[in-house]
Amino acid sequence: MPPGNPGRVAGLADLSRPELAIALCDAAVPCGAAAATAFAAAGLTPAPDTLEQDVTAVLTKVELGEADAGLVYRTDVRAAAGKVEGIEFPEAAGAGTDYPIGVLAESAHPAEARAFADYVRGRGARCSPRPASVRPDLRRMPAALWVPAGIAIALLVLPLLALVLRVPWGDLGGLLLAPGSLQALGLSVGTALLSTLLCLLLGIPLAAVLAGADPWPTPLRRALRAVVTVPLVLPPVVGGIALLLLVGRRGLLGAPLGALGIAIPFSTPAVVIAQTFVSLPFLVLAVEGALRGSDARYAMVAASLGASRWYAFRRVTLPLVAPGIVSGAVLCFARALGEFGATITFAGSLPGVTRTLPVAAYLGLQTDPDAAIVLALLLLVVALAVLVSLRERWLRGIA
Repeated sequence: MPPGNPGRVAGLADLSRPELAIALCDAAVPCGAAAATAFAAAGLTPAPDTLEQDVTAVLTKVELGEADAGLVYRTDVRAAAGKVEGIEFPEAAGAGTDYPIGVLAESAHPAEARAFADYVRGRGARCSPRPASVRPDLRRMPAALWVPAGIAIALLVLPLLALVLRVPWGDLGGLLLAPGSLQALGLSVGTALLSTLLCLLLGIPLAAVLAGADPWPTPLRRALRAVVTVPLVLPPVVGGIALLLLVGRRGLLGAPLGALGIAIPFSTPAVVIAQTFVSLPFLVLAVEGALRGSDARYAMVAASLGASRWYAFRRVTLPLVAPGIVSGAVLCFARALGEFGATITFAGSLPGVTRTLPVAAYLGLQTDPDAAIVLALLLLVVALAVLVSLRERWLRGIA
């Protein structure tokens, strides 16, 4: 029952009361068969309002208050941790579910298997641990893999270590507080925040479309996914060239915009557009993964209560996938902050207008190497902080 037992259910017989909404498992699944046995033992004929396909669905209906009572296993009530209440009834004694267990004839370790089966059947035996000689240790990799793995680690770590070792620590504060560095930092943070906001406004709807595209024809679905993911594998410079050909002075849309007095290239809005182009897939894929992993039954319950699809999406689905949205937004911000190729190709390099941190670091390497190293260190710290803060959630989201 829901907390507080609003239906005043005291026993199995109360589940026959017509004014109560009852949720049971379908008779074709084990929990439904056990419920049928209990009702038969009590001489009752239930009239359930819904027949679910598993115990979790019954619990969900009760937790949400859509059902006044449901019949589930005792262990499920305990696992609900106070979200529902349970009562014992004597008819449950003969309504257990039998699961066969045995030892395979071709078992490589029949003694251990038999001990485990006896333990499960409650005969007092204890399952002895497998001998170390036969216990598989998946953490021990073949020795031949360590050499290329070590080379790969060195390839990833040594360049970053060289960067840290070359940092002029004594002049770090002065270089970071130099007017050019502060100007590039402020521009980068401001444009990255704007592009992240733009990605949220455009990317969440696109992620919802992708998550619901399974019924679409396969070629159309694959084409849409390719369009979304191509900026991940496209060289950023190519993205900058494409943007320049689209909204440049002589571009496909740039010429009509120029006739209206709107010039986008070599401006701060061009930086935001370039950053959005390269970082949008990170948000879309993270949010799509969260949407696919969310429980759609909550939105279905909201719809059954009369909520529109837009209301259910805003008030039910979005709060459920909020961690995925946050992870995608943080990744999006970090990618936008570090964007270089598309920015310098499409937006150019003008101090205070389009010269972001990566562009300033690249140019500084030719005139002031120490300043370039310090800016590169700042970008490295931001990237590491993002990955540490996400704690591998971005891997699950994108997968």
